This record gives sequence, C-alpha cells and structure tokens, in this order.
Amino acid sequence: MNQPQPGRTPDLSVSAALGRRVARRLPLFLALQAALVAPFALASPAGQAEEPATTLDQVVVTATRRASDALVVPAAVDVVSGEDIRLAQPGINLSESVQRIPGVVARDRQNYAQDQQISIRGFGARATFGVRGIRMFTDGIPATMPDGQGQVSHFLFDAADRVEVLRGPFSALYGNASGGVISLFTADAPVDPLLRAGYVAGSDGLRRASASYHAPWGANDRGSFLFDLVDLDTDGYRDHSAATRRQGQVVLKGELRGAGGRYTLLANVIDLKARDPQGLSRDQLDGDRRAASAGALQFDTRKTVRQDQVGLNLEQPLGGGHELGFTAYAGRRETTQMLAIPVFVQQRPLHGGGAIDLDRDYYGGDLRWRWEGAWLDRPFSLTAGHAHEVSDERRLGFENFIGDTVGVVGALRRDEDNVVTGRDVYVQADWAPAERWRINIGARHSRVEFESDDRFVTGVNPDDSGRLEYSRTSPVAGVLFRATPALSLYANAGAGFETPTFAELAYRSDGLSGLNDTLAPARSRNYELGLRGRTGALDYSAAVFHSRTEDELVVAASQGGRSIYANAETSRRQGLELAVSGELAPDWSFATAYTFLDAEYVDDFSTAGDLVIEGGRDIPGLARHFAWGQLRWSPVADTDVMFEGRFSDRVWVNDGNTESAPAYASFDLAAERRFQWAGLDWRGYARVNNIFDRDIIGSVIVNEGNGRFYEPAPGRNWMLGLSVGYSFR
Repeated sequence: MNQPQPGRTPDLSVSAALGRRVARRLPLFLALQAALVAPFALASPAGQAEEPATTLDQVVVTATRRASDALVVPAAVDVVSGEDIRLAQPGINLSESVQRIPGVVARDRQNYAQDQQISIRGFGARATFGVRGIRMFTDGIPATMPDGQGQVSHFLFDAADRVEVLRGPFSALYGNASGGVISLFTADAPVDPLLRAGYVAGSDGLRRASASYHAPWGANDRGSFLFDLVDLDTDGYRDHSAATRRQGQVVLKGELRGAGGRYTLLANVIDLKARDPQGLSRDQLDGDRRAASAGALQFDTRKTVRQDQVGLNLEQPLGGGHELGFTAYAGRRETTQMLAIPVFVQQRPLHGGGAIDLDRDYYGGDLRWRWEGAWLDRPFSLTAGHAHEVSDERRLGFENFIGDTVGVVGALRRDEDNVVTGRDVYVQADWAPAERWRINIGARHSRVEFESDDRFVTGVNPDDSGRLEYSRTSPVAGVLFRATPALSLYANAGAGFETPTFAELAYRSDGLSGLNDTLAPARSRNYELGLRGRTGALDYSAAVFHSRTEDELVVAASQGGRSIYANAETSRRQGLELAVSGELAPDWSFATAYTFLDAEYVDDFSTAGDLVIEGGRDIPGLARHFAWGQLRWSPVADTDVMFEGRFSDRVWVNDGNTESAPAYASFDLAAERRFQWAGLDWRGYARVNNIFDRDIIGSVIVNEGNGRFYEPAPGRNWMLGLSVGYSFR
C-alpha cells in the first residue's frame, strides 16, 4: 500500500488551476441540476391557474431557511450585509464580520491548521479544532456534518450578499448540534456583467489575490452567474504558522421555465496547506509570543485539506398555497495531518499513531413541503420535511517517525471505516391569531447513527468495530407581539440536542482503542425573551436567555493534537444581549453590540485522571463580558472612515479555573475610498488593527494537557487593499 505523506508539499496550483477544476466539474453539476429540476418543472404546468393564497411574512426560523423582516421573527436573528462584510476588510475570515452580532464570538486562532473558534451563547467553545455545536450553511447547503462537525474555511465572502445568524431555542429546528445557526447567502448578479480583480497585502507576509466574474444570464437575464477565485498566502504571525489557501466557487441561479420555481446551484473547491504552531504555555507566552511550541518544530506539525462540494436548492410553487422545496449536496474532503505525539507514547500497542490521513465523502438531501393559507380566518402556514445526511470516512493512522527521524509518515497503526448517518423529520406551524400577534411552534426528531468498521486487527490490537445510536425530539415554541409598527416583543422556549462528533468519539480515557461509548449526548432546555425595534434613525434589540444542559460535552484532556471528551453532569448558560445602531449626524453613524454571559458547571463531575471539577466553576473558553463598537464617518460620497473597538473579559482555559487569558481592549482604524477612473470602478482601503499594540490572546485551547493553552494574536498590524472592476454596459 502506498502510504500517504502528510508532510509532503502538495502540488497546489495557482488560482487558474482551481478555475480549471471548477470548469471540469461544471458539466457534472449542470447534469445534476437537470436531473433534479425536471420533476419540479412538471409539477405546475404553465397553463394551470393557481389559486390565490393568503401569505405570511416569510420567517427565517423555519427549517426551510428563508430570509425575513426581523421585526416579525419571534427569535434572536441578525443579519450582516455584504457591504459591511467587505467594507475595508480583506474578506478572509468569518471573524471579521460576525463580531458585530451580540452573543457571537468568533476568534481567529492565527492558525489555519485548526480553523476559527466560534461560539454562540457559549455553545461551541469546547472545540479544539474546527467548529462544534453550531450549524452552518452556504445558500442552504450544509457546512456541518450530521454529527455536528463543521468548518468555515470554504466560506467565500467576495460573493456574499449577507450572513444571517440565528440564536436561541429555534436553532433546534436545524437538527443535531444546533446551539446556533450561521448562514451565508450569495448575492445576485448585477444588472451589467462585472469583471473584478483585487489584491491585498499586509503584515506578516499576507498576500491575497482575487478575481471574479458576475453576470446575469438566462431568459430575460433573470438568473445569476457568479464565478470567484481567491489565492491566499501568509507567513503567519507566529513561527511555524505559514499557510496557503486556494478557493474557487461557481454559483448559478435561475428560474424554472414555465414552472414559477427558482433554483440555486453551487460548487466550490478549496486547497489548504498550513503549518501548526500549537499553543503556548504561560512561561512561553511571557518569553516569545511569536514562538511555536518545541513539539511543533520537532515534528513539523502541519495539515493539508482538499475539498470539493456541489449543492442544489429548489423552490417550486404547486398552486393552492402549496410549495415544495428540495436541497441536495455532495462533497469530498481529504485531510492529512502531522501531530506532535512523542515517540514513546506511540509504543503502546493500542495507540493509533501520530499522523492522520482522513478521506471523507459526504452527501445529503432535504425534501420539504410548505402550505400557506388560513386557519380560523387568520393567516397560517405549515412546513414539514425530511432530511437525510451521510458522512462516510476512511481514517488511517500512522506513526510519525521512522527510526530516529520524526515528523515523517511511518508504520500503519490505524485503519477504519466510519459512517455517521442522520435522519430527521421536522414540522413547524406559523399562525397570526390577531393582527399584532404571531405564534410559532415546531419540533424536529433527530436520529444519528455511528458505525465504525475496524480494518486494523492484530494479535495485540483487537477488533474495535462498534455502533452507537442517539435520538431525540426537540420541540420549540415562540410568540411575538407587535406592540407598534416599529417595536416587537417576543418569547420562546425549546429543547436542544447535541451528539458527540466522530472526532470526539475517537479516543477513550481508559487508554483502550475503539469508540468512546461512555459519551452521552448533551440535552438542553432553552428560554429567551427579547425585543427588537426602530425609532427614528436608530435600530435596537435586546434579549435575555437561559439554557440548562444535561451531560454537557467537555474536553477531559487535550494533548498533541488529540482530545478526549467526557460528560459533565449539569451546566448553565444565561445572559443578556444588546445591540444598537443608527445615525448620529448626517455624516456619522455607529453600531454597537454587547454580550453578558454567565456560563458555569452546576454540579460536580470527574474528568480524566479522576480529577473532580466542583460545581460553580465557569465553563472555560468563554468571556463573561464581550463588547464591540464602530464609529463611521462618511465625509463625502463613496468614502468611509471607521474607528472600531472591542473588549473581551478574561477567559478561563481549564475546567478547574486555575489559569486564564487576561481581559483586553483593542482598537482598529480603517478607511475606504470608492471611485471611477479610466472607465473602471476602483476600491481601495487601508486598515491598521490593534493600533495601540496591545498584547492579546486571540483564542485558547481548552484543557490542553501540557498547559499550552494560549494562542496569541498579533500586535499592531496593517493591510492595504485595492480592487478594480469593469462593467460590460
């Protein structure tokens, strides 16, 4: 068998090669579109008259993922526009834009090998890599596996129309691991075809080149064609943190001819190669903030990811207020990673090695029906659907040494096939019993099955094949009162459900191999009260929330890139969210967001090594206070100058609350100018982050076994961006 080489420099082509990869797959994507669109195109013949239907404002909290006026949504949902996403920003990471939403914390680890650390109301903070406990979508296509594993590395912000974030009980309608929902929606094409190219340069060798072509297409130019390429390189703020990331995306939107429906077809590819500097201990942090850990340098810790994905969304009216929707997607993600696990640790016969080779094929579909009409002579809608998701992975583990040479792929130590299957059914009713009132109720039943087939069986390594199944029904209910046309009050409650991911089931605390079958799913009860309003030039919102979770999934131990998980008895999250934005004067505007989060373990529980964590300890990885603000000055048309600030309270790094990352306040200054010259549309910006050069801990690795909890963020740093566009008028 040819052994994979996680340490080899992959043959990563430049952006043009990514474009060729997208182009080669485009006929397959279009064939998939044709096969799936045809049944819906026949559902409503062109000559058939449709009955008039009483309609409700579309609500984002349904499992159909629709956009809406926030004043009629009985839940905490906020939107970041594409303008705000790209204004004087490089468009590299989600953390650039969602920090303006209360309740959301997106920390940039300065480590592309581990992705960003994202939490919503405290859910997801345990993740040592990737994203956990939060559902993510692009144009309705899941970026989260059925077990709750997710990543945002393939989000491409150049084509984004908006990012929507849903918090609170209604997140449960999206299924397993829905502590919150983040959805990115691509924009429609401009009226005239637009060709644009851009370049960003910044501190620490940051280089980002981009190219795009957005154009109308189809009958009467009512469809959209979006093509985007991005090429990112960085030397990294820390030693051993260089990364390259190539992305490509094609989006095709249009109407079903003669059928009244619409579709969105999306395909994207990503190639990532990144070094992993790992965390630093307190002593190392005080010595050299830019340093990598000794183990990272010794084993040359690194990661490569290659992912291809295609997805399709359809919405087809059937007449009489009925509508069918369908989502289908498929993808493949190939990951290789070199870990810093000492050689002597791998000498145990049941150890799985220090080099990982993981290939994952995933696919799924969501078929839903929606009816809008009247009940008791008042507007009413009903949505029901079924979702089926599968993630099928081949996991290989190798020693990370050959003889005295470390950081190379050695002997095979692990070989298994893992399949996780999610089967969900959901229903939601939306009723307006009176002019100012709106009631939403719904439920989702989730069943998640894990099956592992061990293919590495020896005389000292037994067959570790196994199967686990978790299921749960999560009900939700909410009510909204429109006190005035510009003020809404709402309340909601519901249950939540979160299984361990396959990565969290992979390692046991008893040293044996096989699935960690002692892990139970986390079950939560969630409550929320809120208001949202507009007055004059101000928009404002506030929410108070309370969540109580049984069998909270916690990091029992984390070392060398591997984490062992356990269940806490009971935990609690409660807090307050505030947001205000508006105009101060004709040329001045502002936006602010504040979150208070009280998150703690209620009962005692034991972790690895029988360490007892007493009730009353704060849940690590979370700040009690977090605030963000922006002051914007627009002295002339097409010019913006922004002063931004953020504050984060201290963050505990372990369950025992014995160490913490200190609180900090930091400030950024940015300016952007848009103008036309020589028949071209130009956009240029300059940005200085952390202008007072504060020492900041960007994120933490919860319960890291060697005490290397801290991932420092850069001091003062800068970036310059320039893009040029040509419209084919």
